[in-house]
Amino acid sequence: MLLDALGTLLELEPPAPRLVAELARRGVAVGEEEAWAALRAEIAHYRAHHDMASDRAGLAALRAQCTEVLRAALPPAARDAGDLEAALLAALRFRPYPEVAATLRGLREDGATLVVVSNWDVSLHDALADTGLDALVDGALTSAEVGAAKPDPLIFRRALELAGVRADEALHAGDSVEHDVAGARAAGIEPVLVVRDGGPAPNGVRAIRSLSSLRTR
Repeated sequence: MLLDALGTLLELEPPAPRLVAELARRGVAVGEEEAWAALRAEIAHYRAHHDMASDRAGLAALRAQCTEVLRAALPPAARDAGDLEAALLAALRFRPYPEVAATLRGLREDGATLVVVSNWDVSLHDALADTGLDALVDGALTSAEVGAAKPDPLIFRRALELAGVRADEALHAGDSVEHDVAGARAAGIEPVLVVRDGGPAPNGVRAIRSLSSLRTR
């Protein structure tokens, strides 16, 4: 079983209130709308450049870049806030969806090998450890480490090698038609689309609203 991370296993806790609070601790007052606007700019930069962070040095460089993007997008009075990178990192916290831990335990009890496959930087391993999910999966691959991002089939093939199975022996669950469904199909893997909002799925693609449905296949 191959599993996407963000939107499938993990969700980002609302970061704007956290950033507002972190800046307030540093003596800077900003509103949530201003914080959201700055965070949107930072997130856009991160998504475009996360694969540069294939190791800890690259991660440090990426975080420095993202901090400067955030700084430029904040109101002028907030741009000199002390240790803005620490404030940014404190604002970005991930949590598992409610059913995830129990589902992963059940899948492993059923004999499944579980590998996380994500368009993420090397810090995905930290996010899995911080949320306790690292102990519930057998491995994780990021686009930054592999050098290929979903929907490129290469990252899926590497995940199959890590799991020790053929494509026709695997499923991939993810929340993106563009990245997860298309990428899995390109690698010869059956996709399962996670649509937590109950939205439609493409013809011929199994859709589930909760990861717990994977146990009822």
